[in-house]
Amino acid sequence: MDTNEENLFKAEGYALMAAAFEVYNQLGPGFLEEVYQEALEIQLSSEEIPFVSKLRLKIRFKEHVLNKYYEADLLVYEGIVVELKAARAVAPEHEAQLLNELKASRMRVGYLLNFGAAPRLEWYRRVDSSVY
Repeated sequence: MDTNEENLFKAEGYALMAAAFEVYNQLGPGFLEEVYQEALEIQLSSEEIPFVSKLRLKIRFKEHVLNKYYEADLLVYEGIVVELKAARAVAPEHEAQLLNELKASRMRVGYLLNFGAAPRLEWYRRVDSSVY
């Protein structure tokens, strides 16, 4: 990953993570994903961080747009795809889901936030370097 990719939405990612840590510190692990979704939306709003919730991502095949779609939990700062989980640990299929959402959205930066892990929030940042 080159320096430009490392810095892509870096400051915005810090702001997102600060909001996610606040949610985790207040709620801890053990709730359903929807609880963390709502709490994070409240925290993002209170910090005036722009986001869209439950964004449908169209999937393209050749010149066709498929009827099936991915739904990103959040799109933050119009450029960061966020996938939320409330699992004991991140599984390979969770990471694959984030990568597919990046591909479908044609966005480059994604965060996978797992609020179900203990004793701390589990998170990953991915930058898709594919050219679309």
